[in-house]
Amino acid sequence: MNKEKSYLTGSFNNDVYLIVQGIDKDVERGEDILMLGLGIVMMSTFFAPIVPPAILLPLVAITFAVSSSVARLNYRDMERKLVISMGQIDHCDQAVLKPIASVFGEHPPESLHIAFNPMKNPKRTVKSALGAMLINPLWMPIFYVMGIQIAEERILGRLNLAIIGVEQKIMAHIKN
Repeated sequence: MNKEKSYLTGSFNNDVYLIVQGIDKDVERGEDILMLGLGIVMMSTFFAPIVPPAILLPLVAITFAVSSSVARLNYRDMERKLVISMGQIDHCDQAVLKPIASVFGEHPPESLHIAFNPMKNPKRTVKSALGAMLINPLWMPIFYVMGIQIAEERILGRLNLAIIGVEQKIMAHIKN
């Protein structure tokens, strides 16, 4: 296997620590991607006085769609790297990483064509339609892709909690 496609690329002798540190950096990258999308959307208010809503609102929806799509691709890459890395370590070390792997098992990355299909996500579609009826019908696509972004943030948050738990186990094991 190519070392660049796994988390075992450092010279540290603790493979579990390398994997946890690598996946932690990738989770931070995913969170940064989502925050960049949110920040760009928040800055769009500066253009509201000069750009008509017919142009600005689709750009907001596209920004959310791009940031959630790139975060989803990063999540898939994390899962792939974790599987490859876990195949390269001992079984007892794999047990330490089980909480992180279980998050990927509980939340498999759905394909983007399913995430963006309103017919495959009726709950998100209804919530988006209700929000659009309350504010403006042109906002339904924004609410829909914002729901995708929120789902990505939620998954990364769960993954981050699992990483923190594994890091605490590693530190407790090192102290003893």
